[in-house]
Amino acid sequence: MAVDNTSRIVVLGGTSGIGLAVAQRAARAGAAVTIGSRRPESLRQALDQLPTGVSGHVVDASSSESVAGFLDRVGEFDHFAYTAAENLTGAPLAAYTVAGAQAFFGLRLFHALDAVRLAVPHLPSSGSITLTSGTAAFKGGPGWTLGCAVSGAMVSVARSLAVELAPVRVNVVAPGVVRSPVWSSMTEEDREAMYAQVGAGLPLGRVAEPDDAAKAYLALMDQDYVTGAVSVVDGGTLVA
Repeated sequence: MAVDNTSRIVVLGGTSGIGLAVAQRAARAGAAVTIGSRRPESLRQALDQLPTGVSGHVVDASSSESVAGFLDRVGEFDHFAYTAAENLTGAPLAAYTVAGAQAFFGLRLFHALDAVRLAVPHLPSSGSITLTSGTAAFKGGPGWTLGCAVSGAMVSVARSLAVELAPVRVNVVAPGVVRSPVWSSMTEEDREAMYAQVGAGLPLGRVAEPDDAAKAYLALMDQDYVTGAVSVVDGGTLVA
């Protein structure tokens, strides 16, 4: 089902970074867009940046009841994108704890699956679900064991659900480093230094902007003969 002025798109986690860019790009294509976020202030700020007509509701992605209420309020829609995530931080194996791992996986995987479960009854057979992974699924490094694990899990989830939920299409976007709020736990100086260092080592010479990734979400929604696919948007991370 093409993304156009007849499309209805829901972005859970759509108030900043990649999610906001997906909402902006979908709205510019003429789609009826609904975003959801836990923080009322973030929701207000996002709606101020989005075209008139985009709607938004407060929703806690870590609560089944909240997500169910949010989706019931939206009603039927054609495409569902899940981009909710907390700040990214790396840690060595020596700092690993089970509780920390459970928290890290929570919003990124466990609640993502729950949101998909709750979204499916609202989607037509021609609809789609687009999830979020990362290039850590394919290329690890010191301190990124949990990031690699959750990214790899999401790729496997998309491939499995593409079969289970067919003909609803399920795909996943795997960005490299994106200039977005997921790095906000770092100081601005450290963050900019990281962007510069990573970008300098890539064939395309820069890290991604949120809209670079957003193009992939919209492409996967629009291409109705693709399912179980991974769209890598990484500036050459995997070949560098």
